Amino acid sequence: MEMILAVVLLFLVVCAFFAIIAQTVLDAIIYMSVFSALLAVVFVIMQAPDVAMVEAVIGAGLVTALYVVALNKTEE
Repeated sequence: MEMILAVVLLFLVVCAFFAIIAQTVLDAIIYMSVFSALLAVVFVIMQAPDVAMVEAVIGAGLVTALYVVALNKTEE
């Protein structure tokens, strides 16, 4: 289990790095959504399913949708 956690944490760091160096804002939003989904997996591994569910719904879902809507509104 510790090995799986280490791999997921490594993917978190890589995903955060790609979000920072993304060429477009939409790419950064997608990378941050993947980051939130991976963070939800970390919470499940750490046996906190309630926190994982909140992170998945709010972090990967709602916040991503708000960023995309805001991006579309500012490009008009």
